Amino acid sequence: MKTVKRSPRPQEPDVRLMVQFATIRMEFVACLTAALVFVQDVAGRHLCDVTVAAAHYTDLPRLPNERLYLMP
Repeated sequence: MKTVKRSPRPQEPDVRLMVQFATIRMEFVACLTAALVFVQDVAGRHLCDVTVAAAHYTDLPRLPNERLYLMP
């Protein structure tokens, strides 16, 4: 039985995050707020490139520690 991970904010749309390091590409899904905070955090550190797509992707894993990007 496959466990479905639910959004910490089900009232918000999920978006796709494509994270590109020099040689590694990862894709995740996250709620809109967590995705925006994640993009701001990454932009401030210049760790990688992040692309956000506004579409629902059920086959992708959720952003690791997504809930941490929702805390003040």
